[in-house]
Formats: sequence, C-alpha cells, structure tokens
Amino acid sequence: MAIPLDRCHLSEGSSRQELLDRARQKFLRAEELRKAIQNDEFLLHFQPQIELKTGLVSGVEALVRWNHPLEGMLPPSEFICLAEETGVIVELGEAVLKKACHQAKKWSMNGRARVPVSVNMSPKQFQNAGVVDHVKTALRESGLDPSLLEIEITESSVMRDIGSAVGVMKELTDMGVTFAIDDFGTGYSCLNMLKKLPFSRLKIDRSFITNTPDGEQDCAIVTAILNLARSFKLQVVAEGVETIEQAQFLRLAGCEHGQGYFYSRPVCVLTIDALLGNQY
Repeated sequence: MAIPLDRCHLSEGSSRQELLDRARQKFLRAEELRKAIQNDEFLLHFQPQIELKTGLVSGVEALVRWNHPLEGMLPPSEFICLAEETGVIVELGEAVLKKACHQAKKWSMNGRARVPVSVNMSPKQFQNAGVVDHVKTALRESGLDPSLLEIEITESSVMRDIGSAVGVMKELTDMGVTFAIDDFGTGYSCLNMLKKLPFSRLKIDRSFITNTPDGEQDCAIVTAILNLARSFKLQVVAEGVETIEQAQFLRLAGCEHGQGYFYSRPVCVLTIDALLGNQY
C-alpha cells in the first residue's frame, strides 16, 4: 500500500526533530560537564588491588564519580562516553589525575607504607600534546613521589602512533612513573607493542576471569597471558575477581595481584584509610 506523501514528510520531520533534540541534549550535557569540572563536582572512589600471596593491599585504582547537585552520585557510565565524544575528557582527566596524586600524597604523609595509585588515562587524554606537562604538573603540585603513580592505558591508546607513545612513556618512566596496559586481550594484543613500550604491568580483562576456574578455555587464556607476562617481565593484575575460587585459581596460576568485588567494591577515601590502618 502506498504511503501518502504528507505522512512521509511528517515521519521524516519527526526523525530529524528527534536527532536535533538528542544533539541539543548532548550539547547541554557537555556544557554541564565543563561547569561541573569548574565547580569541583567530581570526586574519587578507590578500589583496592590485592597482593594474592599475602592478601594485603598493594595499590589502589582511582575511579571518578560525578556528585551531581540534582541527580546525585553518578557512575562513570553516565558521563565518560560523552566526555570522550566531546573532548571534555582531557580536562576531566587532568582534574582526576591531580586529585589522585594529592590523595596518594596524603596517604604517604600519614605514615602509611607505599601505596601506589593507578589512574586511567583515556586515548584522547594520552594522545593530547600536553599530556606530559599535565602529569608533571600533577606531581609537582601534589609533591607525590612519581614512583607512586601508575598510569593505565588501553592498547587502542598507543596503537595509532606507537612512535609517539614511546616518546611520551619514556619521558614519564624516566621520571619514575609506571605504566599498566588495561583490558589486556580485548584490543589489538600486539606483541610488538609489549616489546617496544615500557609497561610494568598488564591487567587481564574481567571477561577472561568470569568463567574461571570452571571454563577450560578461559583458564587456558589466563594461563597463556600469565606466561606471556613472565616472558616480558611484567607483573599482572586480574580484574573482576568475584569469588574465592577465582582468587585461588589466580594465585596458584602465579598471578601477583587481584582486583574486584571479592575483595572490595570501589569505596570512599575513609574506607581506604581504614583498610590501610588495619594493614600497617
């Protein structure tokens, strides 16, 4: 049956209007993000990383939350993709880096043992021309020992331009900053990258941990990654550890560190203070 011409135009007009409305909402949300950075509405939660042999906290990963004045506490899933898409992620990432360094410095001044803090760096932030200066500024302003800062980047962050990545990473590692490759196994997994770039650790993506120790293929993949890491003299952090069986499998397989809900959800600074207080 033919559709009347006026109904076609109405349908097309509605579709265009919906697109315009979504674009407008996205623009307004991006502006809201920029203002939120200026108003210091973002705060950090931290998820402990556990040394599997001892059960002690060996480091923490900084994870950003948006304390929205009207919507309450928003998780990264509510704003990170938009921040990436609009470029706000560079400014937000710089703010997160500074907050993480300042908090790590506070822990080191409170008589705690060395507790490294890991900070995620998005591809756009890592590829930004000012990234080295941003890290240097965060370290200088906080007074943090560079060796207590670990930057987590994904494979996609470096694969576009390995030559540039080598330069950035060398300049920062020469200062004492370390690097971890995040979500290992889900991207390009280029072994040449591991050979060329100065990583200290790799993080096994949670998708490979979920079905261990019962899933034979996932166990084989995890074991292969651990063997590969040992060959490159890299330490390993397993993400998404949620059961005691997974933790035991990883420890027996030779994984050094674990992170996930089995140990702790991302928590506020006071909870980390209590964990560290009980430990040291």
